[in-house]
Amino acid sequence: MSSTYYFAIVGTNDSPLYETELGVQRDESKYLNQFIVHAALDLVDDAQFMSTACYLKTIDRYNDWNVSAYVTPSNTRLMLLHEAKADDAIRLFFTDCHELYLKTLLNPFYEPNTPIQSQAFDVKVNTLAKKYLF
Repeated sequence: MSSTYYFAIVGTNDSPLYETELGVQRDESKYLNQFIVHAALDLVDDAQFMSTACYLKTIDRYNDWNVSAYVTPSNTRLMLLHEAKADDAIRLFFTDCHELYLKTLLNPFYEPNTPIQSQAFDVKVNTLAKKYLF
C-alpha cells in the first residue's frame, strides 16, 4: 500500500510558508488537503496550551485522514496530513524538519514568515519523508 502525505509549514500569521504532497500525487485532493490542514489550525492553537511538548501527535481526523502537528517555540506550526498512524516516525520527521526550518531561518537572505521557495529545502524534506514515512 502506498501512502500519501501532505506536509505544510504554517507561519505565525496563519499563512502557508511551505507545502508539499509526498507519496502518490492526486491533483484532485490538493485543495481538500489544504482545507483539512487549515481547519485543524484552531485545534492546534487549543492543544498547544494543554501540552508542554512541541509534538502534539494526532490532533484531528477527517474520514480516514489524520492531522498531526508540531508547534515550534516561535509558534510556527508544522502540519502533516496522513493516513497511517506511526507516531514515532512522524515525531522524528517533524524534529528533523524543524531543524531544517531553523537552518533556513538562519539564512540572511530569508525573511521570516515568507514562503520558502528553495529547491534544496524541498529536496531535503522529500529525503526526510523517504527516511521516516515510507
